[in-house]
Amino acid sequence: MKRWYLNRQVLSWACYDWANAAFATTVMAGFFPTFFRQYWSAGADITTPTVRLGVANGLAGLIVAVLAPFLGVLADRTARRRQFLLAWSVLGAVATGALYWVGSGAWPAALVLFVLGIMGFNGAIVFHDALLLQVAAPGDYNRVSAFGYGLGYLGGGLLFSFNVLMVAHPAWFGLGSAGEAVRLSFIIVGVWWLLFSMPLALFVQEPAATAAADSRRRSLGRALGAAWLELIDTLRVVRSQRALWLFLVAYWLYIDGVNTVIKMAVDYGLALGLPATSLLKALLLTQFVAFPAAIVFGWLGTRWGARRGILLGLAVYAGVSLGAMKLSTVGEFFFLAVIVGLVQGGVQSLSRSLYGQFVPTGKSAQYFGFYNMLGKFAAVLGPWLIAGTAKLTGNPREAIGSVVILFAAGAVLLWRVRVPGEAA
Repeated sequence: MKRWYLNRQVLSWACYDWANAAFATTVMAGFFPTFFRQYWSAGADITTPTVRLGVANGLAGLIVAVLAPFLGVLADRTARRRQFLLAWSVLGAVATGALYWVGSGAWPAALVLFVLGIMGFNGAIVFHDALLLQVAAPGDYNRVSAFGYGLGYLGGGLLFSFNVLMVAHPAWFGLGSAGEAVRLSFIIVGVWWLLFSMPLALFVQEPAATAAADSRRRSLGRALGAAWLELIDTLRVVRSQRALWLFLVAYWLYIDGVNTVIKMAVDYGLALGLPATSLLKALLLTQFVAFPAAIVFGWLGTRWGARRGILLGLAVYAGVSLGAMKLSTVGEFFFLAVIVGLVQGGVQSLSRSLYGQFVPTGKSAQYFGFYNMLGKFAAVLGPWLIAGTAKLTGNPREAIGSVVILFAAGAVLLWRVRVPGEAA
């Protein structure tokens, strides 16, 4: 029997993590928050860029959260998961590349393209997560999911290294300034994203359609009409399975904290007056720490159970959030970045594989659409919490402590989830 890591479909599926991680690392977590504050929001006070960025992140999450479950049902009924994934990827990649042409001070245009980029990124994840169940055997979910995240951190880190090098030494690349290097990096990310999506497009196969499914896929209009009915059916099933809805509520809470840390960490460091170059280097370090750590968490999930692995990660996240409230030096930021890198990919990948154990056969995109809906609604609450607290208090430190509540509440609920085949 061929091992999972020699399977061409598994490798092609994981290659998409390598592809879209360029956006998550270089744009969403790295260059956009920095450039938005220093270039597109030049002259604004210390809290205004944070408020604008928080609102934009929340709006993008809200749009995808509303669309995600509907799109998941539609993809299942039409057997077009790959096509939907590629369509969202093209949207995200094109919007990202277009940031190159946004001039200084044009923060509204920058935010519109950023929101479209996040929509493309998150929209595609719905279908990428669903395809996990097509390329991996149930016993390999934890390892394959972790491998994808690990490969994403490695690929995102490598491209981010190149982009940081361009910014640090623009003359080496024939560029006139660091700002020009940042703008060029947006185009590079868009090209990278599309290029490394090709293996999934070429080699990951949809499951064979049944006769009923085949007749449904011929009528996109009929699929659109039935999508809402199936979504209601999904809600009914979720409510009837205590372990499933308990996990989803727990996930909604703790992934909100994870998303908030990812999206707002660099902006938080800038608001404290830490140098942008040091923050980008710390973010880069996080990627390379996260690569082997995500693989290790996949092993822990298989050995200990995914639920226990997630709980370990949440305990670490809570400690990091408390520590960030007192953060004052670059060295402390680096230390916390390393700690986050040790658990970030593990929490994300084990959550995906744990949820996969609850998904009925043939409804992967539908159920993962619902799963990602909760994740994207979490992406609404966290950034808006940061934005609102910063607006009210004028102190960016105040918002960080509140994230601990999300990790703690999520952990308490997750502790009560009983997964079939896993000891309490």
